[in-house]
Parts: sequence; structure tokens; C-alpha cells
Amino acid sequence: MAGTVLTNTGLDAFLDGTPEPRDPSFARAADAVLGLLALRGADRRSGLPEPTVDLVRHVLVEDVPAFVYATPEELPFYPAVLVALTERVREAGRLNGKRQARIVAAIEETVPDFERAMKDPANLTWQRWYASLLRADGADPGDPAAVRAWLAAHDGVTPPDGLRRADLMNRSELADMLLAEALTGAYVREAAAPSPAGPLLSDGDVSHGVGRVAGRLVDRWTAEGLAGALAGPYAHLAPGPDAFPHLVLADTLLDEHLNYYEDSSVPLPPPPVEAHDPQRSVEAGADLLAAAVEEMKSETAGLYDGEAAHLLYALYQRGSSAESVARRAAEFEDWPVDPRLEDAPVLVPAKAHDAYVVPLPEDLSRLLGTPVTADDRARLEPAARAMADTVDRLAGTGMVFRTGDAFGLTPWGVEVLHYLLRVRGVAAPDAAEAAAWDAPTVIAAAEGWSASAASRVLTEWLHARGDAVAAWSQLLTALGTVNAGTYEAADTRAVFGFLDPAAAPVEALRGALDDPVMGAYAYGVLRARGEPADETRVPLSARAVLILDRLSRRTAGRAVLDSAAEGWPGGLGALVKEMAAVDPYRARRTLGTLGISVPEPTTGKPRARRRGRGRRRTR
Repeated sequence: MAGTVLTNTGLDAFLDGTPEPRDPSFARAADAVLGLLALRGADRRSGLPEPTVDLVRHVLVEDVPAFVYATPEELPFYPAVLVALTERVREAGRLNGKRQARIVAAIEETVPDFERAMKDPANLTWQRWYASLLRADGADPGDPAAVRAWLAAHDGVTPPDGLRRADLMNRSELADMLLAEALTGAYVREAAAPSPAGPLLSDGDVSHGVGRVAGRLVDRWTAEGLAGALAGPYAHLAPGPDAFPHLVLADTLLDEHLNYYEDSSVPLPPPPVEAHDPQRSVEAGADLLAAAVEEMKSETAGLYDGEAAHLLYALYQRGSSAESVARRAAEFEDWPVDPRLEDAPVLVPAKAHDAYVVPLPEDLSRLLGTPVTADDRARLEPAARAMADTVDRLAGTGMVFRTGDAFGLTPWGVEVLHYLLRVRGVAAPDAAEAAAWDAPTVIAAAEGWSASAASRVLTEWLHARGDAVAAWSQLLTALGTVNAGTYEAADTRAVFGFLDPAAAPVEALRGALDDPVMGAYAYGVLRARGEPADETRVPLSARAVLILDRLSRRTAGRAVLDSAAEGWPGGLGALVKEMAAVDPYRARRTLGTLGISVPEPTTGKPRARRRGRGRRRTR
């Protein structure tokens, strides 16, 4: 089979006509590039697979980084093969000069993306990774015996920085599926319309199984005998999905994130605890937690045991701050909770009785933001005790704690949840990653977080830049530009309330006076601090924004609007027009409740994004 798999690509004829036919690296690159072009359906009537703009981009950015290992020194050979191939195809009369020039330009434009994709650890598969290691150690990738000897001497190699074994497994599974689909598609396509150049795959090739054919190709493009060794005696070095039972919980957490935000790329707040215990395996912890969550779904489970995964996600989503058992139970039972308190952190007492005790009515009133009587407390007690039982079961894993009414994630729990979320592609940055964001990115992210998490992360972001004037100025600008003209503009401006105005440098605030959105906010802070400020610098649009935001508060009414309109140039009509121009969505929502009609915005539609507590328990 090795001698027949994907050999009818014109490789020998191509190498005979190139100046580097004896360079093994160039020949290896040519074998992969021509083979992948042919598999992707390139026309072979000239005897060679004929490149197109779309095909060269796909092969360079998608296929080669998935199936081929190349050293940094070998990377230039892959675009070079494609450029040389365009010349050979043009000589055969299958390309004119203009089409060739377009394809060569596409190749040159794609080279930076190709090199990034080849060097990106997220694109590593088991085969590509082990091929890189054995070649770095000087093992001959063309000698199956040398490859096996290297594997035998390197049992238990640690994955590269930034990757987990599950990441390598996921990428390997995807690459295997993509190559099998490409092989199957090529065989079916050529069975229906045979190429004059002959078949890519014979019936004998396919009779051995597409997986075995794919393995032979990956061996040619990484290291000989590697795929078979990793599927056989060294399978423990390249474990498959069965070795990662916690991925079921990771999938559930991904679903939770999509339930909140409908987009896995919307970032969660980084946790405040950056702890790592080298004596504890994060994978082992994930397996332990997943087993506990699965066991809690049994028929004898408690009232809230089936919500264990949701509770874990919600703890992380709130910034990993402590939550109240009673408040969480009240929410699940549809009790009214002040939205401003839903994500408010709770104080963890230094010590408490092991047995759960429902907080007193006055404490419940503070937690919920609504009056609670002794009778209310008695009605909530069964649900709160059931919630405490669920939390205590999770606490048995060592990844959740409960002290009195407060519960949350332990440092190990934070680390495990962080791993589980990231392993399924949820945007879960750590503190260092969030601190490296630019101002628009951190503002856009903070807009979707709880007040406490947003305030903490923004403070850390500013501290990472020395609380400099420039950093504050960037944030103030971003507050008015991120999501400008969209449904989310008002929520973005509200992030201003998560900042500490007393910490803002006077220079940054004065510099923001001219801002068309945040100028009036900056002026208000300066006045409150007793600092001189030139009110004439504040644009009318910024003044209208501040009035509009004040009107949106529940305590404001038509009298507030009429009072503001009295001193507005042009009166009420001009003020309403300015509000509608600067924030059409909030203007329509807010002024409509006051009986003032505002045209429907035409600048876009609201994003489908949930910012609430996610789903509650269903009965």
C-alpha cells in the first residue's frame, strides 16, 4: 500500500524540472503540496495538480498546518513549490500570464498567515508534535526504526507551554477527520469523473480503509512509522477521547456559556486567584469533578444536584467571587432579587458551624435587596438547605467550599474550571492575558461582567500600566467609542461606574472634556473633586448623553427632562434630537416611556447576547 497511496500527482515529473530535485526537504514539501492540491480537487489534465487562488490559500493555511510537520528552515519550501508549480503549469499551456500572476500574488500574500499557522501551538497534533521533538533530537524521520526507538526513550513527554493533552487530542481528532473526508471525497469524485492523468487512489488502497491510507500520508508528511506506532504500542503517548472523561463536563460548561452569551468568544472575567499546585494534576481534578457532577444526576439526587454544572459555571462567570447559598436558592425559586445585588460578592466568615443555617431575616433582606420577614425566611429554608446540600457535595471534591451561607471556588477549583472552559474553546483569559488587552478590548469585555469583576479587572489593567494618564485616557475614549451607535452603547458607558473616579488623574479627566460622549462625565468628576474645569469645552452631544443616562434611572421622570430642556439651546426638540443622534437605542427606549416618540434606529440591530443569570432550575 505504501507504494501506491497518492502517487499519481506528477511528483517525479515536477521534481525533474526544478532546480532543487535532490534536496530532500524540497521534495518532501513538493510531495505534500501536490498531494493536498490533488486531494482538494485540483485539475490534473496537465499531469500536475493545477493551483488556483482559493486552493493555494486553503492548502497553505488549512491543510499543511493540520497534516505536515516542517522545521522553521523548511517553511519557505512550501510556497516555493507552489510558485514553481504555477510556472510548470503555465508552460503546459494550462495558465496564461495574467492568471499565473494572480496566483503567485495570492501565494505571496498568504505566506505570513501560513507561517503563523505552522508555528501556532494550537495547530499541533500528536503526530506533528512528536515529529518536531524527534527531529529536534536528531532522529531520522525517514527511518521507522529510529522513530520507534525515539518514542521508547521518551515516554511521558510533557505537552508544550500553553497546551494541554486534551488540546492535542482535539486537534488530532479534527485533523484525522478532515484528512479522511478529503480522501473519501477524492475517491468518490474521481470514480464519478476519472481524471485523464489517472486515479489518485486505487480500489486496493481504499480496501485497506481510509484511516490506514490517511496514516500512511501523515507518516510521509511527519515521520515514517509514527502514525502506526501511536495507534499501536505507543498509543498511551497519544490518547484519544476515552482518556478524557472530563470533556463531557467541559461540553456542558460550553453550553452554559452559550446560554449566557450565545458566543464562545465572549470572554469571562479572569479569576482573582492565580494559583497552581504542581502536586495536583488539573486533568485529574477535572476527572474528579466531572465524576461528582455526573453522580449527582442520579434518581436519588437532591433538589438542585442536577444544577451542579450550572452552579460551577455561575461561580466562575461572576469572577470567582463568593456567592450566598440563600440568595442562589431564592433565585432558583423565582424570588425577587434586586438586579444590582445578583452578582454582588458576599463576605466569607472566618469560621462557621458545619451545619447550614439560613441567614436571619435582616441579613436576607440585605442579600436580596427586598424586605424579608420571619415567615419568608421559613418558606425559603427548605430550598436553601437543599442548595447547601448540593454545594456540600461539590465541596467534597476539594474544588468548592462552603463557610456558613457563603460558598465559592477554591484555588484548585478555579484552576480546574479555567482548564475545562478553555479546553472546549470558551474565552477564559487569565489575569496576564487580560492585562495585555488594549483599552477597547478590556472595555468591551467588562461591559458583560458583574460590577465587582469589572471593577477589579479594570483596576488591575490600570495598575499594569502604572495608573498612567495615558492609560486612563485610553479607557475614557473607549467608553465612548466601543459599541458606539449600537444597542450596547449605554451598557458600555455604564462601565464608567466601575472605575474609581477618585483615582483618575486630573490630566486625563481634563483631556476628556472634549470627548463627544464622555465629556460631561469627566466634567462632573472634576467638579465633584473641586478641580477647576472649563465647561465650555464639553460638547452638546456629551451633555445630552449624561442627561439621557440620568433619565434612564428608575427615579427619573418627565420633570427631569423638562428641567434640562429649559436651558438647552433650541429647547426640548433640539435636546431630543441630540439624544437620538448620539444614542438612538437608549433614546428610543427611555424617551418612549415619557411619551416622546423617537424614530427607530437604522444603524444596526441589537446583539443576541444574554447578560442575566442564565437558566434557572426547571421543574
